[in-house]
Amino acid sequence: MRASRLRAVLAVSAAAALAVGLAGCAESQRGDQTQASDRTLIFGTAGEPKVLDPAFATDGESFRIARQVYETLLTHEEGGTKIVGGLAETWESSPDGKAWTFHLRKNVKFHDGTDFNAEAVCFNFDRWYNWSGPLQNPAVSGYWQDTFGGFAKNESPDLPPSKYKSCTAKDTYTAVIEFNEVSSTLPGAFTLTAFSISSPKALKENNADQVTISGENVTYPEYALTKGVGTGPFKIVKWDRTNKETVLERNDDYWGDKAKVKTLIFKTISDNTARRQALENGEIHGYDLVAPADVPKLQSAGFNVPTREAFNVLYLGIGHDNPILAKPEVRQAIAHAVNRESLVKSKLPPGAEVATQFMPPNMDGWSPDVKKYEYDPEKAKQLLKSAGAEGATLKFYYPTEVSRPYMPDPKAIFESIKADLEAVGLKIETVAQVWADYLDTVDQATPDLWLLGWTGDYNEGYNFIGTFFGAPKPSDFQFSNPQLYEALKKVDQEPDRDKRIEMYKEINKQIMEFLPGLPISHSPPSIAFAKNVTGVKPSPLTAEVFNHAEFTS
Repeated sequence: MRASRLRAVLAVSAAAALAVGLAGCAESQRGDQTQASDRTLIFGTAGEPKVLDPAFATDGESFRIARQVYETLLTHEEGGTKIVGGLAETWESSPDGKAWTFHLRKNVKFHDGTDFNAEAVCFNFDRWYNWSGPLQNPAVSGYWQDTFGGFAKNESPDLPPSKYKSCTAKDTYTAVIEFNEVSSTLPGAFTLTAFSISSPKALKENNADQVTISGENVTYPEYALTKGVGTGPFKIVKWDRTNKETVLERNDDYWGDKAKVKTLIFKTISDNTARRQALENGEIHGYDLVAPADVPKLQSAGFNVPTREAFNVLYLGIGHDNPILAKPEVRQAIAHAVNRESLVKSKLPPGAEVATQFMPPNMDGWSPDVKKYEYDPEKAKQLLKSAGAEGATLKFYYPTEVSRPYMPDPKAIFESIKADLEAVGLKIETVAQVWADYLDTVDQATPDLWLLGWTGDYNEGYNFIGTFFGAPKPSDFQFSNPQLYEALKKVDQEPDRDKRIEMYKEINKQIMEFLPGLPISHSPPSIAFAKNVTGVKPSPLTAEVFNHAEFTS
């Protein structure tokens, strides 16, 4: 799942008035005699979606809903990170890694009754490739640009050439997608929810690409806010932004395992404690981002609280455009000053572990041989003294009104690190910002220190370290390291995955010698359900699909 960390968050304006009002609540569902298959499941989320068309989405809450409605060519095994067939049953690539052939499932229909086929696949890829005007803004097409570069006709000199070349419907159920260059993001990128396959008929009839931008405001078409036609197990009924609820209904014509509940509602409850209380009171049937302290309480009370395998990283960002922080000795001092072991044990859920590098141990390419920075405050003081940075003042930013899988309690984590840094003589100025403003600051202003993280989209090392450091002089860290950029460029262009894995291991060693920032931890986020709700397998990618969710009583 991807947070919108690579670009500023822009306000979303509705293109049409949305219907309001929603009858029923979880409590009434519990007490009636409704058939199990006709029940309504309400799931609490920490935030609202940005948009219902996944092609425009960059945030986890939008993707959570899209995964129920849309499907991708490839996907991940339920509850795991192994890539398996989605809308494509099988696939293969050319020896040079530039052409990918997909053998599609037959007898699959979109929610509007039209056929899913190779022409539909190519229509979607060509749609993204031919975007123009406001659609080339990274706030609108961020995932396409991050993954496949530019467009058929780039309208900005800042856009790179497109990696995508063409899509051909070889026959009704065979699609061949060609690229101008090999990329380490493939085949993983074919699993990204942003590249879900929509109904061509619905896209054309609803003017789905009528996006406008005024200042910092993006206005999406009505289709992107109220509709959306995919092939998934649920269909969109409405997004009630007044009551902060997105209502989905079972797709009875779904090609796969049909949903076991009739209605699925995602209800935004931004406060973590309020989400827990809503579950305890029977107002909702489940929620995400359970606070670590609440896990044992809920389990002892009989609630189902499965824990996802950690597939993320939390890190302390360091802004190299501050001359003090540009000194390696100062970054090393910060690394030795932070008691990460204590932080993990006291502020994170059971199963969390200290991070030694910018990818988790279950990621192919993780290296056991990177340079370690053990907790040693005396060494930190010596390094600060040798760098002439004793008593230096640093602005340290952290986000408020948010909880992330890798950062369940930002304030508590911030306060722990702040105390460690002050203990070695650094002076810390605290800057707290709401999530949207915080992301904008990190992306553009480059603070001295900040907290951020990443949950992997797929099991490819470049999805972590390439995301952080793949661009020359990364916009947030602001360092220059041509040797590292060249190494990342080479691994991204290597078609042999076994070779890439070994290259990632060497790059991880290089990164931790340079120490652009400090990896803090890998945290297994929990998801909670009512005592009588089962069937949802926790995903390391936080990519759960709810068609197997069911009530046991």
